[in-house]
Amino acid sequence: MNYVRHISITGIWVAEVTMSGLANLLTWRSVLAALLAAMLTWRGHMDEELDRFKQLDLLRQYAASIGYAIDPRESSSNSIVMRRDHDKIIISRKLDGHYTYWSPRDDEDHGTVIDFVQRRKGCSLGEVRKELRAWLGEPRSALPTLPAISTTVKDVEAVRRRYAAMLVADRHSYLEEERCIPVQVLQHPRFAGRIKIDRYGAAVFPHVGADAKICGYELKNRGGFTGFASNSRKGLFLSNIFAEDARLVVTESGIDALSYAALFGDLQMTRYASIGGKPTPVQLTIVRAAMLDMPGGSEIVAATDADEAGRQLTEGMREIFNDCARADLTFRRDEPVGGKDWNELLQRQARRYAPGRLNTARPS
Repeated sequence: MNYVRHISITGIWVAEVTMSGLANLLTWRSVLAALLAAMLTWRGHMDEELDRFKQLDLLRQYAASIGYAIDPRESSSNSIVMRRDHDKIIISRKLDGHYTYWSPRDDEDHGTVIDFVQRRKGCSLGEVRKELRAWLGEPRSALPTLPAISTTVKDVEAVRRRYAAMLVADRHSYLEEERCIPVQVLQHPRFAGRIKIDRYGAAVFPHVGADAKICGYELKNRGGFTGFASNSRKGLFLSNIFAEDARLVVTESGIDALSYAALFGDLQMTRYASIGGKPTPVQLTIVRAAMLDMPGGSEIVAATDADEAGRQLTEGMREIFNDCARADLTFRRDEPVGGKDWNELLQRQARRYAPGRLNTARPS
């Protein structure tokens, strides 16, 4: 098969191909092309298999099979919290149909069912394929029935445009007259620019996400109206922050944050945050980040409502605090005594104090 012989022309080696050799080379080229096409087809099938693993609800089923259980108290229609011993994962479904998970306790522990199996089994991608192929048939009867996870479309950019068009509420009749929030609190540097007013006169409390950008906003107005911006997601309402801050107070609503500040007058060294009702798992991770952002020696205060839901929320925040592993921070709960929430206490105090006067007592 001497189809090619090498000759030297002025010291440079080149190949001279005979006619019969050329025909054979073309034949081999066709074979190689066919092999390459077959390999690409095979790779396409393998990619399709991986995509199928990600789109089927294998992640929750597999997690359940190795001992993870759903935590209904922390789960919602958009995200499922599962626990096993001290491990905790949060599962959601993306717009492309892929089920993904992440761990609030390990920034490196996240991804699809592929990553989940690899991390917990310590196996190769090929071994993961073999492991998951057994799950492509009928669901295993021994596993629990799991609720569906819905996907939602959020238009955060539209929410940000709406929020940017609103006016800052240096004064707000609803907050001042009906909720008894002193104007000194609204105009204090701690809250300056943080509360806006919409076209209906509602008080607007902006929520920021993990990237510190607006992701939604809580709405409060006369007649007991409470709402949240459509097509948005909850984050954390956060007051202005300063380097000398030594306390973080977390409440259930923006009005509770203002009320707590008005009741205790501790505006110089305290940051205020609120979650806007029952928190999502994502919100809890933002609360954790806010805790970690506090300077050493700071105090974290869970200023929740005086009811069972408030106590459960406090325990959730205590767990997050413990996960922070910051020995230089302290944690405590502050529960309103004599009222359901902090605004109820503020309104009662307003009957005893002159309008707009702040109580200068520091929280104990």
